[in-house]
Amino acid sequence: MRKKKIFIVGHNGMVGSSVLKAFASQNTYKIVTINKKKLNLLDQLKVYKFLSKNKFHSVIICAARAGGIYANNKFKTNFIFENLQIQNNLIYGSHISDVKKLIFLGSSCIYPKNSRQPMREEDLLSGYLEPTNEPYAIAKIAGIKLCESIKFQYKKDFRSLMPTNLYGVNDNFDLKNSHVIPALIRKFHESKINKKKNTVVWGSGKVFRDFLYVDDLAQAILKIYKLPKKKYENLTQGVSHINVGSGKQITIKAIANKIKDTVGFKGNILFDKSKPDGMKLKMLSNKRIYKTGWRQKIYLELGLKKTYNYYKSLLKK
Repeated sequence: MRKKKIFIVGHNGMVGSSVLKAFASQNTYKIVTINKKKLNLLDQLKVYKFLSKNKFHSVIICAARAGGIYANNKFKTNFIFENLQIQNNLIYGSHISDVKKLIFLGSSCIYPKNSRQPMREEDLLSGYLEPTNEPYAIAKIAGIKLCESIKFQYKKDFRSLMPTNLYGVNDNFDLKNSHVIPALIRKFHESKINKKKNTVVWGSGKVFRDFLYVDDLAQAILKIYKLPKKKYENLTQGVSHINVGSGKQITIKAIANKIKDTVGFKGNILFDKSKPDGMKLKMLSNKRIYKTGWRQKIYLELGLKKTYNYYKSLLKK
């Protein structure tokens, strides 16, 4: 039996590397990856030519310009322009190159800032977005809607998944551009090494978040990819995408204390309330993804240990 040729975009990133591992473990796909130095995803003509030449059966888009509150606030233009450009090139390029199946990944920031909890797929575009990451959210919503439109107009099997806040191996630990968990791991580690008495955490610590280890997302992507087209259509009837979350919410204060314990920092945590919190509550409804049989397997304690061990391995290089 001929193996399906799958292009995994962004294979060096946190999500892409985990997705690559999950799909490779099946031993049933011919997986293609390419370094961003060899293919500039912002270059429409080069992306179109690459997709047309390779005749992929499937494309899984894990590449994006992403970051935490600071980066989203600081680089608004980059976040909306680069994400729109990358996803438009890949999604529409896949369509005109006759790619049979595509998976696009969004972000939980697509939901309104005052959305009901847990946030359901039906809540998309039901209110105003959180201002701190609005440009990024708009880009991701556009990607979902492009997939939905191609699916409607051309009957293509283009699917969208909406993951919650992710963390894990191959995450970005840059303090200005990273998400909350990798940023806190680095902060607490440096405070421990430098024997500081206090570590400052942005915001009030009172907001709630939903965190998922990246390998659990990769398994959800694999599960959705393997789902027959008719079953996926039934699952997404009336909505444009499927949420993937942990099903649990935790305050930033609580996650900071868990990371503090994981790292072994003995000092105090100070919350800088002058810094933005973002959405007050953010947890995804897993009602649809649970119908596929998928469940989270790596919980916070183990996930944090794995991520911290990975961070320490980077320091030895």
